[in-house]
Amino acid sequence: MSTEGPTLSPSEPPPPRPKVIKTNQQQVFLYVVLTLLLSLATVWAGRTLLHNSETLTFAVGAPNSDEALFAAKLGAVLKNNASRFRIKVVNNPDNAKALAQFDRKQADLAVLRTDAKVPLKARALAILEHDLVLLLGPGNKKIKSLAELKKKKIAVLAESDASLAFVRSILDIPDGPDAAKMVQMAPQGTTLDKLFAPAAGFGAVIAIVHASKAVRDKTYEQVAKRGGFTLNAIDETKALARKFPGISDETLTAGTLSAAPEIPDDDLETIGLEWLLVTQSKMSATTAGELARVVYENKSALGLDNGFATKIEPASVEKDAFVMAHQGAADYINDDTKSFMDKYSDMMYLGAAALSVIGSIFAAIYAKITRIAPEKAGELSTAVLDIGERIEHAHSLDQLECLQDELESILRGAVIGLRDGTISTDGLDTFKLGYEFVRDEIGMRRDYLKRHCSEAETIPAPAALPPPDESNVVVVKTAQSA
Repeated sequence: MSTEGPTLSPSEPPPPRPKVIKTNQQQVFLYVVLTLLLSLATVWAGRTLLHNSETLTFAVGAPNSDEALFAAKLGAVLKNNASRFRIKVVNNPDNAKALAQFDRKQADLAVLRTDAKVPLKARALAILEHDLVLLLGPGNKKIKSLAELKKKKIAVLAESDASLAFVRSILDIPDGPDAAKMVQMAPQGTTLDKLFAPAAGFGAVIAIVHASKAVRDKTYEQVAKRGGFTLNAIDETKALARKFPGISDETLTAGTLSAAPEIPDDDLETIGLEWLLVTQSKMSATTAGELARVVYENKSALGLDNGFATKIEPASVEKDAFVMAHQGAADYINDDTKSFMDKYSDMMYLGAAALSVIGSIFAAIYAKITRIAPEKAGELSTAVLDIGERIEHAHSLDQLECLQDELESILRGAVIGLRDGTISTDGLDTFKLGYEFVRDEIGMRRDYLKRHCSEAETIPAPAALPPPDESNVVVVKTAQSA
């Protein structure tokens, strides 16, 4: 038997499998990016909805009053901080009228001094300023007590008539003609020199000034250099504080009013009043906490040029405070670590929810629709068995080697695919069984071809026949022709 047979056409290499891993990774990356973008868009939209501008009415006194100027600055700070709050400033003839408007619940915010009538629903957000009560005597004359002070003609040096009523109340001087003679309001712009002049006839001056302004005012130092006054302590501070809850204990440190000469020359006790930023008790804790945060974090921007509100302090959170702190402000004051969460918690929760929902949707789309599934190992069995069917048509060792190479190529591709994930283990046992079967068939076919090739080489060639006798042929032809 001849070992030569019809030559098999070279088998075309199988088409390359799609790069499943790379393609799937690109899809995953795309879905992650889309998830983040859509989540950010959702958070931005939610922030827009949740932070719709809310206007808060701020009742104040005259346009040039300290509380009016502070309200304007607070509105500017809120706007610069992209806050959802807007301030609407409503002016009144004086601060008392502003508090009356607040008491009628026609305003959300107001500023009150603690000697004023406190509205029932007022809740404190912050302490804006302290007012000091300075008891001044002419020259070197000391005033030892309030009882001694009542015997003198007193001038009240302050910015409003409310201070006149406050002085009369702490001295227990009832309203009437005698009260007007004993305690008088000093005209605006009047200097200490004029008040202590013999012609004025005042035995004492009670100045009620902002603590921040008293430190900056050089007038006291100039008058002191001329020996114009003596600063006296008020020893009855505790008794007055018990009688008038709005009064606070204040301590003047040495040199507060004048550095040279040093006034006072030692720490001095006196009384004072507080200016409070208040809001309605019905305001939500979130709103009050946000306002308190803005006020505390922007102290430098809220202070006025004249010194008012330059040393803002947290409102008192004690239960016996003269004006109770709003719960939202108290929450912020008691735990400053909440400030970040208070500011961003809504957005964080919304972002987490958006990430969860949008991510789940894209994960489902990837898993069910767009993901390119790896080729199953069992599907390679078809190519292996196809090689097996062509084995019987291989009539030479070269053809058989081609089939062997093709089988090994399939095996190599399967191993690589299992490693990089482009081929799954589904049907792997079937593939192994098919591969072993075809491999054995190729081995048996190779043995068969080798055996028959050896037999063909050992068979002797047949003897050559003698050449035909041409004479007989001629005779035959002659006889036929005859």
